[in-house]
Amino acid sequence: MTPLLVMLGAAIGSGVRYLAGHLLDRAEMHWGTLLVNVIGSFILGAIAFNLEPSMLALIGVGFCGGLTTYSAFAVQAAGHDHPVNWPYIALTLGLCLPASLFGVWLG
Repeated sequence: MTPLLVMLGAAIGSGVRYLAGHLLDRAEMHWGTLLVNVIGSFILGAIAFNLEPSMLALIGVGFCGGLTTYSAFAVQAAGHDHPVNWPYIALTLGLCLPASLFGVWLG
């Protein structure tokens, strides 16, 4: 049952991530990817210690895992066709880590 919960959550999270990137990402700043990474970091921090294992699989591993994207962040930050995007890196790290800690604090 747990693998099905992870797959269901991931299907929803990755769909939301795609829409956010499609609607908000721009050449100079990847707002959609930044937004989903910050939101996913917050949600995962808030639920990490408070959910039963099946709900953690659905929401934490599945939804948050599908929603957030380190691989897209890495490619967008250091793509081969443009210089390293230091402002994007700083914003991502500067917002995702505190969002996660704030979520843990609230949770």
